[in-house]
Amino acid sequence: QVQLVESGGGLVQAGESLRLSCTASGRSISADLMGWYRQPPGQELEFVASITASGHSTYYGDFVEGRFTVSRDNDKNTLYLQMNSLKPEDMAVYYCYADGPAGVPRLWGQGTQVTVSP
Repeated sequence: QVQLVESGGGLVQAGESLRLSCTASGRSISADLMGWYRQPPGQELEFVASITASGHSTYYGDFVEGRFTVSRDNDKNTLYLQMNSLKPEDMAVYYCYADGPAGVPRLWGQGTQVTVSP
């Protein structure tokens, strides 16, 4: 069974950092475009960041403003999101995803909670 499992969420104070991880099992994700979305309480899903299979290109939501960095280690089948200078408005459930071969549905993780206190 192919699955993505996130980890690294938790409770931090404003200004602190967290590093989220998303590890795939069941197949290699080295050829997949991958990324992160988040869902703040009571709000819709919001794009955070994505990274190409090679890792050479990255994309970010406007709100990131240089605070987050998405990266990947294909040897470890793992995606990362380094989040610095966290703000209370960054509080959300963060989900990773992987876009595999054409015709294969997007794969989603189960989500990890990030809570930022003022």
